[in-house]
Amino acid sequence: MKSTDIGIDDVAFAYEDFAYRTPIKFGGVVVDRATIVNVRVWVSTRGGKRAEGFGSMPLGNVWSFPSKKLTYDETLAAMKALTERVAALLTAHREFGHPIDLTHALEPQYLQAAAEVAGQIQLAEPIPPLCTLVAASPFDAALHDAFGKVHGVNCYHTYGPDFMSHDLGHYLGPDFAGETLDRYVQRWPRPRMPLYHLIGALDPLEDKDIVQRIGDGLPETLPEWIRADGLTHLKIKLNGEDLVWDVDRVVHVDRVAESVQRERGVERWYYSLDFNEKCPSVAYLLEFLERVRAKRPAGFERIQYIEQPTARDLKANRQNVMHAAAKIRPVVIDESLLDLESLLIARDMGYTGAALKACKGQSQSLLMAAAAQKFGMFLCVQDLTCPGASLIQSAGLAAHIPGVAAIEANARQYCPAANAPWVSRFPGLFRITDGTVETGSLTGPGLGAV
Repeated sequence: MKSTDIGIDDVAFAYEDFAYRTPIKFGGVVVDRATIVNVRVWVSTRGGKRAEGFGSMPLGNVWSFPSKKLTYDETLAAMKALTERVAALLTAHREFGHPIDLTHALEPQYLQAAAEVAGQIQLAEPIPPLCTLVAASPFDAALHDAFGKVHGVNCYHTYGPDFMSHDLGHYLGPDFAGETLDRYVQRWPRPRMPLYHLIGALDPLEDKDIVQRIGDGLPETLPEWIRADGLTHLKIKLNGEDLVWDVDRVVHVDRVAESVQRERGVERWYYSLDFNEKCPSVAYLLEFLERVRAKRPAGFERIQYIEQPTARDLKANRQNVMHAAAKIRPVVIDESLLDLESLLIARDMGYTGAALKACKGQSQSLLMAAAAQKFGMFLCVQDLTCPGASLIQSAGLAAHIPGVAAIEANARQYCPAANAPWVSRFPGLFRITDGTVETGSLTGPGLGAV
């Protein structure tokens, strides 16, 4: 026990709904709206100091709860019911501790609550563990925010033995005994980081691809985005079930980007490829890479990494090993990354990288960042079209975790209305002009957002 530990006094949450400026397609599903959960927690130290913390996150039900049996509204309703249970469990928790300890103790209860909620509302299938992590993530973020604020420091200054009672062995097993989390987390953020711009499967690349312009003053084609934001990092959403389309999409993106970058005098830029687990096998991925290399050798060299190409249930798909593909480019576990066990399984299957996401929780992201660094894995921080405070949290993760190459910030493309209240407060984070995001300002108390 430490005098810095906090206990939970009260919890409150509310929803915000936003329509997307333009729809995004991933994993074969079109998404045109977002429901965001805003959470406030009030905490006290053992000595009676009090503070309020804030966390925010899109529910992301299409990504975290994909279903062929349930509708969008049904999975969203299930996540809302689970959110209520998470809030109740957090309110009832009477132990003191560091935010990571509090979440570590509560996570099994959250998973049990998900099973109970599914039964109570008679869902046709269980609520996935990934969905549970997303529902709990804004509450976890609010705890970290409150912890930093009650002690008057940025939360990234609280991950060492001065504030944490346990070493990493307590959370990650004997291989980490004696190690402390601050060894794997930077106290100060990098001042600027490149931005990965998303190219969705429905996004127009050129003027000829536009059926009708939105006309809201924001860019609408890839050249317009590159020129306006000075982009050098492009994330390409792919189908995974249509090899010809996937190859042609990358070829088309590379041709368009090459023309614009030549015009700008830019010689180096990068791609990440995201199949959203839709590839039927690693053979599909290998054939895809070979065809891209044959058609666009320079474009192939611009590929920085590949996000989870095949099914998220690793145990049920152990045949889809990534050893051959990972010799070509880092292959990153994303949807499958739930805990240390899943990270170890992924390593055994040949994955060489891990995607950290604020929507899986600040606590889990930090622990997985430590494990992945110890194992020598490639690291990236990915988005859930996070606006406002959730983007600030995500950017903070990327800027404080050693080895992370860039930041994703998709809400500026698809849901700018949710960013609007934050732009004047953090202009360098929400207005992009040189292809980078200003992260050096994320040094305020807590998560640095409020």
